[in-house]
Amino acid sequence: MKRSEQSVKRVIRPFSNAWGGVTSHKLRSLLTILGIVIGVSAVIALMSIGKGAEADILARIQTLGADLMMINPGSGMSAGGIRGAQGSMTTLTMEDATAIANKVDLVSSVTPLYSKSLQLIAGSQNMNSQVTGTTPAYMQTYNLNTLSGTFFSDYDLQRGTRVAVLGYNVWQTLYGGSDPLGQDLRLGTIIVRVIGVLESKGSVSGSPDDKVFIPLTAMQQAVAQQRTARGEQVISSISLKVKDLEQSDKIITDITGLLRSRHQLAATAENDFTVTSMEEVASTVSETMQTTTMLLGAIAAISLLVGGIGVMNIMLVSVLERTREIGIRKALGALDRDIWIQFLIESAFLTLAGGLIGVVLGWGSALLLSTFGTYHTLVSVDIVILAVSVSVGIGLFFGFYPAWQASRLNPIEALRHD
Repeated sequence: MKRSEQSVKRVIRPFSNAWGGVTSHKLRSLLTILGIVIGVSAVIALMSIGKGAEADILARIQTLGADLMMINPGSGMSAGGIRGAQGSMTTLTMEDATAIANKVDLVSSVTPLYSKSLQLIAGSQNMNSQVTGTTPAYMQTYNLNTLSGTFFSDYDLQRGTRVAVLGYNVWQTLYGGSDPLGQDLRLGTIIVRVIGVLESKGSVSGSPDDKVFIPLTAMQQAVAQQRTARGEQVISSISLKVKDLEQSDKIITDITGLLRSRHQLAATAENDFTVTSMEEVASTVSETMQTTTMLLGAIAAISLLVGGIGVMNIMLVSVLERTREIGIRKALGALDRDIWIQFLIESAFLTLAGGLIGVVLGWGSALLLSTFGTYHTLVSVDIVILAVSVSVGIGLFFGFYPAWQASRLNPIEALRHD
């Protein structure tokens, strides 16, 4: 029983001694950990901003539908060996969209689009916006709802009726939130009647909020549309909704094979189109934002290194001040490792305390930014664990040398120290 008690005391003693060393100079200890506090709070605040931005962007992408795929012209090789940018070529046609709808399984809707930037004029207000000619299937493909009015119908598509549906931001800019239904709107050289306004989808790439939609047939009449050598009508892109996300790879393979055959591409030729799924977009955005978040954290962590240097400096001063104490302890039988462990634990205590205070301040800062600022922040457990772990690690790293110096002191010389 006595042996077990002695073992427990031997384990606890370095911690109690270290705690006594920290609390004996409260103000100095507080100033020592200030760099750690600032570093940890900055890491948590900045990384929470990055995490929040990532969550916001992914949520907006998901509103367009995880089962959405887009086919854009481009990414082919020109005659000079230069790769064209996505969307920079005119290789997709209405007939391509029809072929996909008829021959590719597991596709629930196919929507051809032809877009052009035009000037919009409504009364005294004007703006430039993307005008998109499409079909009624656009609503289903992009999971859209109307805020007021309706989307155009198959009847409007067949007759080429000059009607328009406004994206949320276009409505706000041109009409300031007032009722636009039934009013005339000039799109370039044609005049259309507004029949609907779409609900906002938020600012995300490809968002319908900044667009105006008219029947594809009306767009073809209003704008001199290009045709291929075979007389097929060129379109800007094709959007489609898949029935089974687990079959996405197969669907992409089938579409690629079909379009390569229709475009008569040689076996060694590059695709003159790009098939992209929203899953791929979300994955790319997530990876990019994670890299950005880690970069923000790394920048903030520089102050942790500065704080660690401050800890080492103070610990060296502490060793010098307590030289006689170390000599007495060694004279009474303390081993080198006992002294080394005590000072190392003392350093870890300082940085752990700084880390915990920094977590509270960083979390509070993130909440304030989210509540009163324009940023959405997200503090996750892994960020907190990372910040505290790094702070303790810095304490152990920068405390190693002072602890080693203390353990190497000669007890006789230490006792002579005044």
